[in-house]
Amino acid sequence: MTKIIKSKSKISRRLGVSLWGRGKDAFNSRNNPPGQHGAAGAGRKKHSNFGIQLRAKQQLKGYYNMSEKQFYRNYEEASRKKGDTSENLVGLLERRLDAVVYRANFAPTIFSARQLVSHKHILVNGKNVNIPSYHVADGDVIEIKEKSKQIPIVIEAVQKVEREIPGYLTVDAASFKATFVRQPQYTDIPYPVQMQPNLIVEFYSR
Repeated sequence: MTKIIKSKSKISRRLGVSLWGRGKDAFNSRNNPPGQHGAAGAGRKKHSNFGIQLRAKQQLKGYYNMSEKQFYRNYEEASRKKGDTSENLVGLLERRLDAVVYRANFAPTIFSARQLVSHKHILVNGKNVNIPSYHVADGDVIEIKEKSKQIPIVIEAVQKVEREIPGYLTVDAASFKATFVRQPQYTDIPYPVQMQPNLIVEFYSR
């Protein structure tokens, strides 16, 4: 279990946004920063350019439940690819297997999506893949294993459909299958809050 999972109830409050857009988000009931001085503080501090860039990085990294090392590895790969680095970055992040499971509404949160992958409940093109950071390719079919279709959180997530399914995925909820159609652009990704991947490029380019 990563540190970010242990402290996920504090992440939105620390960043000042309801990061995942869920009704249960702690930010909705306590929107002051966490810690003993959070409520007593005189509001959130104004940030320097560096602080704004850092916050943008922390926000996107926290959204995908990633360590700094994992996140920077994706940035490096994005910077080596042709085209706009910020677009490449969010495209790579959306190719992560845990992100695809989450986007397909097979799990209620990115955290539970990661657990489903790690606990070997997910198939990619008919083969077991238990690496959350695994990057799917265009045309890959992602599905819940037959014996895992009765997991309560999976059933609830599929039936409840909390989030819009983006256009770069096709999902057959009845068979618990999704196909990754194409790499998305930033404007395709249904973030509940504004992400600023361009500021992350500036942060790492200093």
